[in-house]
Amino acid sequence: MVISALDSAIVIGYVVLLLVLAMWVSKDKAGHQKDSKDFFLAGQTLPWWAIGASLIAANISAEQIIGMSGSGFVVGLAIASYEWMAALTLLLVGWFFLPVFLRKGIYTMPQFLEQRFDKRVKYVMSLFWLLLYTFVNLTAVLWLGATAIATLTGLSVVWGMLALALIAVSYSLYGGLKAVALTDGIQILLLVGGGLLLSWIALNQVSDGAGVLAGFDTLLQKAPEKFDMILAKDHPEYANLPGMAVILGGMWMMNLSYWGFNQYIIQRALAARSFAEAQKGILFAAFLKMLMPVIIVLPGIAAYVLSQDPASGIAVEKADAAYPTLLALVPEGIRGLIFAALIAAIVSSLASMMNSIATIFTLDLYKPLSKTSKTEQQLVGVGRLVSGLALLIAVLVAKPLLGNFPQAFQYIQEFTGFFTPGICAIFMLGIFWKGASGNGALAAALLSCFGSLAMKLLLPEVPFMDRVGYIFLLCCVVMWLLRQPAKAEPEAAAVSTLDMTPSRFYLHGSAIISMLLVYLYWQFW
Repeated sequence: MVISALDSAIVIGYVVLLLVLAMWVSKDKAGHQKDSKDFFLAGQTLPWWAIGASLIAANISAEQIIGMSGSGFVVGLAIASYEWMAALTLLLVGWFFLPVFLRKGIYTMPQFLEQRFDKRVKYVMSLFWLLLYTFVNLTAVLWLGATAIATLTGLSVVWGMLALALIAVSYSLYGGLKAVALTDGIQILLLVGGGLLLSWIALNQVSDGAGVLAGFDTLLQKAPEKFDMILAKDHPEYANLPGMAVILGGMWMMNLSYWGFNQYIIQRALAARSFAEAQKGILFAAFLKMLMPVIIVLPGIAAYVLSQDPASGIAVEKADAAYPTLLALVPEGIRGLIFAALIAAIVSSLASMMNSIATIFTLDLYKPLSKTSKTEQQLVGVGRLVSGLALLIAVLVAKPLLGNFPQAFQYIQEFTGFFTPGICAIFMLGIFWKGASGNGALAAALLSCFGSLAMKLLLPEVPFMDRVGYIFLLCCVVMWLLRQPAKAEPEAAAVSTLDMTPSRFYLHGSAIISMLLVYLYWQFW
């Protein structure tokens, strides 16, 4: 056990503060009851800082902090491509895709698909997303978060999952997206501050107290192989990060699907008070993304170097235990703050996924398929019930799905990749090409899932990221073969009528991030 009584008191204090803050920010005005817009889109009142903070808080959870640190332990800095390429992806989303979604006034991604194609596509993709969020995302966050709690406190993983689920339920079911997004502003401060502090302590430990810069130099000297951004074919982890595909191939599909067409991510931007605020929020999130490898990947590399030295007292038995093990280096009290930051990331992601599951089920399936009209309060009630049930299912299936997986982060990427190619093809062609048809979109959705599964079984030697790229191209071909005359839906994808010119502020910020990316890849090629 690493957590002391003082650490536990700090964590409990944080949880209480979180709940009180969530109840306060989501409190209704006198005489007002939450409607579906309030619960699912925060009344479309979110400012830029809440959007940016909530985007990162929803993304950076146990699968990133624990799972990506574990991959950093095994692979090294190459895993940071998921973070740095995501920053560039966010800039493209804010420029090309977000204006379309906001100006169409949608609540959900399936709603856009219905407007662009037809109800069949909406229903199929709604089911895909519900299955993905419940059996991949929720389960991974719960399992990895509970694993960290078990490592630090001695609690069983099952009790850890129940504790995390209870905290997430206690504030997200009442306040909806507004409670989640506005409390994320506090959570991201704790997450970034705690993560930087742990990296500082770990690097100082690596250098035997000589400082952070000396510690980084020591990592470069003792583990130079951990700082290759592009892996060679003979690298044992090439199947997970196949060389140039991380910047030219399938990773683009992974990132565009996640940041551009993923309900529990893009929902924050849809809840913006204006288009300008949404773009500022995305730019803020992109800057935070550039910082994430320092907080997440670097501790994993430091844990690897320390574990090679018996005198350090650091022994990492499993890759995903690297981050929790490092907490043993942190002084009492500060350890509680970092542990609270970890819990902050976990419950924020859980709450975000629960709200998005509720949004898709209620607005895209339950409301249109219901034989009788429903009041706003009934819709909110159904949303709360469904999100709670999804979390319960995730608790029950987490161990069977993830209990024996060596790197849980790769599990998430692998199975998300079954859906990613079709999602990207449907949205990208649907937005930018009027010839895309409903039949083509439906065929692409089915080909993405079953084609990916067949390719995995028949050609297991193909890296999953390459597979994502190949299936994406096949989906595009199928949509082209099943195309329709452009005149059939003259308003379906009227991108040319939308003003998608970003502000000067957005352009300057994008230029800074792009130059940083070029420098980092040039430095660690």
